[in-house]
Amino acid sequence: MPRDTGLRVNLKRAYEAPAKSDGQRILVDRVWPRGVTKEEILIDDWVKDVAPSAALRKWFNHEPPKWNEFKRRYFRELEKQLDALKRLLAKSRAGIMTLIFGAKDE
Repeated sequence: MPRDTGLRVNLKRAYEAPAKSDGQRILVDRVWPRGVTKEEILIDDWVKDVAPSAALRKWFNHEPPKWNEFKRRYFRELEKQLDALKRLLAKSRAGIMTLIFGAKDE
């Protein structure tokens, strides 16, 4: 039986309107989302280091057949970003947190 850790983390595209129910809004993309202003996105923090590297994003190129290999490579990259992951975990303990990303494909 899964145990409740108390963590409340949501995902949301940068192009969706902010909501009070989002809690802390953390941008987790390496690049700023196109066409979105700082006033529109309303983020509390930007943690670039948990986003896939530019090289990995370029390799993936949003091609669905590459998804499983992309995940494997991305998790390998994340293993080198423990400080950034710990930072997110600490923020999540303060209440609801929504991770904001700019990709068009959810």
